[in-house]
Amino acid sequence: MQPIIIVLIILVVLVFIALIKTVQVIPQASAAIVERFGRYTRTLNAGLNIVVPFIDTIRNRIDLREQVVPFPPQPVITQDNLVVNIDTVIYYQVTDARAATYEVASYIQAIEQLTVTTLRNIIGGMDLERTLTSREEINAALRGVLDEATGKWGIRVNRVELKAIEPPTSIQDSMEKQMRADRDKRAAILTAEGIKQSQILTAEGEKQSAVLRAEGEAKAAALRAEGEAQAISTVFQSIHDGDPDQKLLAYQYLQMLPKIAEGDANKLWIIPSELNEALKGLGGALGNIGSQPKPPNGNGGGRPVTGPVPGSGSGPSGDAKPLPSRRENPLFGED
Repeated sequence: MQPIIIVLIILVVLVFIALIKTVQVIPQASAAIVERFGRYTRTLNAGLNIVVPFIDTIRNRIDLREQVVPFPPQPVITQDNLVVNIDTVIYYQVTDARAATYEVASYIQAIEQLTVTTLRNIIGGMDLERTLTSREEINAALRGVLDEATGKWGIRVNRVELKAIEPPTSIQDSMEKQMRADRDKRAAILTAEGIKQSQILTAEGEKQSAVLRAEGEAKAAALRAEGEAQAISTVFQSIHDGDPDQKLLAYQYLQMLPKIAEGDANKLWIIPSELNEALKGLGGALGNIGSQPKPPNGNGGGRPVTGPVPGSGSGPSGDAKPLPSRRENPLFGED
């Protein structure tokens, strides 16, 4: 009985292993290559698949999703004989699992070496400045070469990116100095333009201010002249309407004389010749007032008292003595 039990156990184990090898579950976005006695038979797609156990074998399982592979920095010589290190990143996707398995031994290594050689060919025809400023051009050229070469391998290169371009240290220092000089130059130009604009705006503001100030002074002068003209016209009209006589004019002359001599700077003042005629009339009037009879005084006399009025300039006879003219004896007054 024991040998029979052992045989049954062995058969159960074999059947279990056969079932496991018969049923193959392939994940989504994956593929499997099936070989029968070492020869390609078919490609298993995602889902549940049945194979012949112990006859069919799974050669390779391939991920059909897009893959990202960064490559280490590669030294590349530019057209002007400068060595730069370039990091690249490749985005690829397997489109044919059979070709990726049988057409190339290791498609990752093949893509890396193809990228290095193609990159050296492209960068070798460019100088350093163009290399640093033409990333899109380099990416497009590299992608075109890789896509054409990897098509027969069942691989599609979607994108190629240059992650870093590192020139030598001495070149980096020179570039930094050049960039700093360019920035200083632009800053100096912007400062000079700002000062220029500020001076122009200041000059325009001063010009407009001077024009407005001159216009205001002109209008003010015109208004003052107009007011003075109206005042003179009013005074003249008032004098004309009042019809003043010689006595009033002489009195006004005498009132204006102290005002003429006012001020510390007045060292000389002149009496106009027309004042003599006015003073003659005023002196005559004052003489007549002084020669009029007065009422009897307290000593009982009835005789009128005649004589010159103080300050009138009249003689003993009561007549007004004329003042000399400006040509004969001009009057000077000093402070």
